[in-house]
Amino acid sequence: MIVQGEETEAAPQRVQAAEVLLLASVFVIAACGLVYELAAGALASYLMGDSVLQFSTIIGAYLFAMGVGSWLSRYFDRQLVAHFLRIELLVGLIGGLMPAALFAAHSSLPVTGQPVFRVLLYGLVGLVGVLVGLEIPLVMRILKRQFSHRYGLKDLVSQVLTFDYLGALVVAVAFPLLLVPHLGLIRTGLFFGLLNALVAVWALWMFRADLRRWGAHAAACAGVIAVLLVAYSQAEHLTTWAEDRFYGEHIVLRESSAYQRVVVTAGPAGVRLFLNGNLQFHSRDEYRYHEALVHPAMAAHGAAKRVLVLGGGDGMAVREILKYSSVEQVTLVELDPFMTKLFSTEPMLTALNQRALLSPKLRTVNTDAFGWLESHDEVFDVIVIDFPDPTSFALGKLYTTSFYALVDQHLSAGGYAVVQTTSPLIARQSYWTVATTIEAVGLATTPYHAHVPSFGEWGFILASRRPWHVPAGLPEGLKFLTLTGLPVLFDFPADMARVPAEANRLSNQTLVHTFETEWGRVHQ
Repeated sequence: MIVQGEETEAAPQRVQAAEVLLLASVFVIAACGLVYELAAGALASYLMGDSVLQFSTIIGAYLFAMGVGSWLSRYFDRQLVAHFLRIELLVGLIGGLMPAALFAAHSSLPVTGQPVFRVLLYGLVGLVGVLVGLEIPLVMRILKRQFSHRYGLKDLVSQVLTFDYLGALVVAVAFPLLLVPHLGLIRTGLFFGLLNALVAVWALWMFRADLRRWGAHAAACAGVIAVLLVAYSQAEHLTTWAEDRFYGEHIVLRESSAYQRVVVTAGPAGVRLFLNGNLQFHSRDEYRYHEALVHPAMAAHGAAKRVLVLGGGDGMAVREILKYSSVEQVTLVELDPFMTKLFSTEPMLTALNQRALLSPKLRTVNTDAFGWLESHDEVFDVIVIDFPDPTSFALGKLYTTSFYALVDQHLSAGGYAVVQTTSPLIARQSYWTVATTIEAVGLATTPYHAHVPSFGEWGFILASRRPWHVPAGLPEGLKFLTLTGLPVLFDFPADMARVPAEANRLSNQTLVHTFETEWGRVHQ
């Protein structure tokens, strides 16, 4: 038997619990909404390149769609809980399956099917955005109707938006550091789809007295959760199938590190390494790239003892550097520890770099190159810079005057630095932008290029305080470079000749925009 005092005390407790859970649901749906936005942007960049363009347009389209959804919420007046429940199920189902659907579609479409993929991509982004835009207005109106005695407009808005922004903050941090490295993009989408569905289950239980056709809603919740759970269990098979079709060769390794998706393929022609879908090397011709990168600087110096390698976690550049007996120490600064571990332990890959990463002369540091240069004062005879191309602002900062000024501080008076510098044929403006940027910090530049079949014509730039000269000799056993052929690399035909370019600075990142434009023409 419950006395009247107990009843009146229990009722406020139930109201308070419902209020707390409803605000917690705001946190969850904000987190889910941001995950779908980030996943779409990451997938677009991964599958289509042009990361700056893709992220900008995805975010813009998503936010616009959310605005449309917020505007449409005015037409939802009755049965707010039922509408909220249905929207949560739709967001969970469509948003959760979106990464898997995009992966599958991209792998199934022919090379000429990119316009179709774009329509699908932006169609799904728009649909999910509209649904997400409906969520918060409906939650605010439910809170207002259920707890009108507690909330004025000011308090209502501040409470809801606080939880909304907190959810977005948590996911923004967790997405690159925890979710993608441990779950992958497909499972991350499905996991948050399940969270949306669980919010719908909570609404079904908490507001069961206000819902008509409770059984139909319960069946819908069970159906959506079942679909998402099945998809989650098959996510690895889908990823494997999609990547097998995308890369076209037998994949011997596929892993997601904290920084990138690493895929290694092997076939009759050799071994290939891909980072985020972009080819980094092919074993049949990587020697051309790495010999051209290392030896013009190392051989010209003549007696380099201390060498710094920035990037180059595959160990191929270190392999070439160790061909010089004068070398006493090589410092390798590579951001991703997964790369250095992989290329120092996997037999197939250590055979390619000749176990260079296990050399007693090597010191490996896994950290950001920019930050490492800022916090150390060591000086080196040769600095080899082997970063990925400037496809984003995070990479673009490694091609700025600020970065090259740091390189200058770490370069000995008679030393040489060398930078891999994209294709002077395909990305001519970008190539000469790097030359202008290096010169802007007071270093002399000596541009050159080499033909690497897997990439085409590829560019490099030597930077120093003294003129570069043709070396007297090269190490034995090189497959590509010769003393007689070396001067040819420094001759630029008319279609690769220098063009006026603006220095790339942290304040403008002009190189990123130029690079996206020039390489974007290739993918059109």
